[in-house]
Amino acid sequence: MSVATTDATTAGPPQKKAPKKAGLEHRPGLRRWLPYALLAPAVVLELFIHIVPMLVGIWVSFVKLTRIYIANWSQAPGAGLGNYKVAIDFDNAVGEGLLKSFGVTIVFSLVTVGLSWVLGMAAAVALQPAFRGRNLVRTLFLVPYALPAYAGILTWNFMLQRDTGAVNHVLNQLHLTSDRPFWLIGGNALAALITVATWKLWTFAFLTLMAGLQSIPNELYEAASVDGAGNLRQWRNITLPQLRPVNLVLVLVLFLWTFSDFNTPYVLFGTAQPPAGDLITFHIYNASFLTWNFGTGAAMSVLLLIFLMIVTGIYLLVTGRRSRRA
Repeated sequence: MSVATTDATTAGPPQKKAPKKAGLEHRPGLRRWLPYALLAPAVVLELFIHIVPMLVGIWVSFVKLTRIYIANWSQAPGAGLGNYKVAIDFDNAVGEGLLKSFGVTIVFSLVTVGLSWVLGMAAAVALQPAFRGRNLVRTLFLVPYALPAYAGILTWNFMLQRDTGAVNHVLNQLHLTSDRPFWLIGGNALAALITVATWKLWTFAFLTLMAGLQSIPNELYEAASVDGAGNLRQWRNITLPQLRPVNLVLVLVLFLWTFSDFNTPYVLFGTAQPPAGDLITFHIYNASFLTWNFGTGAAMSVLLLIFLMIVTGIYLLVTGRRSRRA
């Protein structure tokens, strides 16, 4: 037997090659379309939940959609810019009411955002050093953020009642008031609204700033301490500059949330909001569903959208220029 035959016999039958796995690297077409397929459900939901209602609202602002045409709203006659003229005509009752509501909302938003940021920053800085029970305190601070909005605001509604509320009871026990003030009607309504909104919102500022503080190296504080810098100087020269990107986004988000807040006045006051707590979102709701003039209400909503877009654009432009200069 020859050597070639012996080698062939001992080598056995020829082995089959393993089939190639049909992965994404062998399917360029599938790999190209996979990201779009994964994003498609989110895009469709965003389209039907936000984009389509917004476009419908813009269309409604250009028609005379009243209770006469509510059953057949597609046949409502066109109004052109008539609804917008009524909304911004400050000599009539509709425009004057919208202007007053806008002023109340400006004061409410600025004070609420300021208090929420101050409380969030103070709590985040105070809970930054390690101490026993720190995690428990952080968890307790996050309770207002985790609590459902309606449950929390409804609890405040009970607490702010004039005769049976806990707020007046505590104030009387501490001899801070001689009588029982009204909190849900009259001039104190704005103070009550700011208190509830701040209680609900400051924990988000606390959570965001606390996460931002985790990214600041401890070596900066140690070096500043060696140089003799106190806590206030360290906060001014280290913490604030390092948290600048976080604060830029946080303040904008807080303002947009606060200015467009609807749940707080609706749950706190019901449908009969006092003039001192007449926020613009609630004012638009009443203008639409109490008078059944959806055209004017939609025009107010579009004006609110334009205002928020302008404020956002100016804010981003100013902060972007300051960041480039820095």
